[in-house]
Amino acid sequence: MQLDLLKALNAERAARRAAILVTALDGSAQRLVREAEAAADPLAAELLPRFRTGRSGLAEAEGGPVFLTVQVPPPRLVIVGAVHISQALAPMARLVELDVTIIDPRTAFATPERFPDVPLVALWPDEALAGLPPLDAYTAVAALTHDPKIDDPALVAALAAECFYVGALGSRKTHARRVERLREAGLSEERIGRLRAPIGLAIGAVSPAEIAVSILAEIVAALRRAGP
Repeated sequence: MQLDLLKALNAERAARRAAILVTALDGSAQRLVREAEAAADPLAAELLPRFRTGRSGLAEAEGGPVFLTVQVPPPRLVIVGAVHISQALAPMARLVELDVTIIDPRTAFATPERFPDVPLVALWPDEALAGLPPLDAYTAVAALTHDPKIDDPALVAALAAECFYVGALGSRKTHARRVERLREAGLSEERIGRLRAPIGLAIGAVSPAEIAVSILAEIVAALRRAGP
């Protein structure tokens, strides 16, 4: 690989931005396509789906076959609320290779005993998010506390950062009040419209574990189908 391409690829990795290295199989050419440029690329039909799946592989180009080396940032899940649903959601999310962090200022809930092997940040969301890698298009945020003082700051930050998934627990009546608060916080209707609430797919979930399944399924669907 040429040094300038390697530097450019490393810069994209460091910034948690996706890119694809396009290499001609005959060794005649190699180039880097950033995700923001992919829609206008001659190989757009091949490139765009691979940003969703993260899968490398062969493709046919006008000048001959090429190999597409896909570099996609590891998807993250930030769970706001160290609640019963989170106890089921965190280990399941790790099984599908999401990098999980739990935020909850309530130290009675955010304990290593309740969440073994899961990074916990026992701070209010504003403080916690300031100390974590920035929210981005490869991050999902699930707000599960039912407490606007804890959930709302995280939702505002996640919607403003264009996270690929933002969901919040609560009934439709609760959500209507939440929407009013998000408007007062200055979010546009378009951004508020991206919020999944009530959170999770409608599978008739009742128990915390079942609700966690519905949330995780909705997150995976957002990652693989719609994408950032």
